[in-house]
Amino acid sequence: MQYLIGKTSRLGNRETNQDRLAVLEHEGTVLLIVADGLGGKKGGELAAQALVDTANTLFTASTLPIQDVNQFLTQIMVTAHHNIKDIGAAQSPPLTPGTTGVLCLIQEGVAWWAHVGDSRLYLFRDGLPLYRTQDHSYVEQLYQDGQISLDNLQGHPMRNYVTRCLGLTVNDPEVTLSNEVHMKTGDILLLCTDGLWDPVDDAQIGMLIVNGRLKDALNTLAERAEQVSYPASDNITALAFQLMSLRLSSKTAEAEKNAAHKSTDPLDSAIGEIERAIKQYEGEMDDGNT
Repeated sequence: MQYLIGKTSRLGNRETNQDRLAVLEHEGTVLLIVADGLGGKKGGELAAQALVDTANTLFTASTLPIQDVNQFLTQIMVTAHHNIKDIGAAQSPPLTPGTTGVLCLIQEGVAWWAHVGDSRLYLFRDGLPLYRTQDHSYVEQLYQDGQISLDNLQGHPMRNYVTRCLGLTVNDPEVTLSNEVHMKTGDILLLCTDGLWDPVDDAQIGMLIVNGRLKDALNTLAERAEQVSYPASDNITALAFQLMSLRLSSKTAEAEKNAAHKSTDPLDSAIGEIERAIKQYEGEMDDGNT
């Protein structure tokens, strides 16, 4: 599997950057992480870093390729939740930090993702947003319930109120999981915090991200988000993965080559039909000769 990675994380107009991102790569498996520490609570950067650290620990200890990916992604989120609470309790004075987060694991050209809160994942194909995660937020719920329009969704005064996060709740977080998605060459996965997606709409993101190198495109998008939000720009973090090609094992490649050859060669097809007919009526022909 060949791929490109692009990433950016900016302070915006904030005093500290509470966002975190990471790319973990081993034996052809890639794990992408983006976390957005909650700004309304102290220690948001501790919570975001705890998610990255937890993911790194569990990924490093895993046997690859991972068999039950959704269970693995859930384990990261739940373990991080408890780690964040422990880290907060260990501070002096104790803190109750929290973070949103989105994870994506890609192996052999297949992607799975999980999220809690309003950090998003997009899947772009040819510049079109085929999919985006549904935010765990107050205004997203209003939109899904038909109480506000799409125009009112962006820029709503309560858009930063999340309904799920890691670290703040007594119970384990409810993690939203995707089905497996078989990627095509050129597909782009984008993980980002609300500092990027809130000021810049999906169409602008898709247009820019496919028209340039990933890093350049993300920097351009981040600059645009800062300009639109000035002087109250949030931290802006984005991480992108583009699948360039999917290398098959030699055995798999040979099998596919042979299958393609047989399906397109008229002589092979005719011989195959004859052989299947002989096998189908073999018993009847034997009975007729006894």
